[in-house]
Amino acid sequence: MDPLELLAHPVRLRIVHAMRGGRELATSELSARIPDVSKATVYRHVDLLAAGGVLEVAGERRVRGAVERRYRLRQDRAVIDAEAMRSLSADDHRRGFAVAMAALLAEFGSYLGREGADPVADLVGYRQHAVWLSREELLEMIAQMRAAIAPRLANPPAPGRARYLLSPILFPTEDPFTTAEDLSTADEDLSTTAGEAPFVTEEDPSAIDEDSSVAADPAGPGTPA
Repeated sequence: MDPLELLAHPVRLRIVHAMRGGRELATSELSARIPDVSKATVYRHVDLLAAGGVLEVAGERRVRGAVERRYRLRQDRAVIDAEAMRSLSADDHRRGFAVAMAALLAEFGSYLGREGADPVADLVGYRQHAVWLSREELLEMIAQMRAAIAPRLANPPAPGRARYLLSPILFPTEDPFTTAEDLSTADEDLSTTAGEAPFVTEEDPSAIDEDSSVAADPAGPGTPA
């Protein structure tokens, strides 16, 4: 299987998430971290990831007469490169998005099922924002997000650290305006809609200012997962 095929399954994607941070784990330890998935299923998908080169054997030891393998993630194999992305069809993207959403739903359900889970105290976020951006503004925002996230991707497990799942999702919901007439029509539509709305939307700057306290909002400050 190629990396796209290997990663296009919610259980395999969750295994990859669990292995981040330079971890070396046995399959039994992975099963403990994905308790809502049967051990047989975890073993099967670990074997597929190892055969595909996404996981590699970091060491072996004998446990009660059997050989236990410890695995680590090959970071270079656990990504879809730019060339592969350019080759994807619309159906490929639909499938990949569905897999990502399935993995998120499973992980979030597992989190909420843990004893002591507290979305407010844990600063859980799944808010969505609609923003107007030019191409240049979009590229600037992506660069700023990468600058904030990328240095932390190499963080190893350590006392006081928890593993968080961060899943930025970004796509245009409308085509860009090309003429002044388009913009004028849009302004008229927005004025009509605003007149009908009996509530303040999150795009209202005053709503965002008033909601600057993270702990007070169970949805948190996050990019939608």
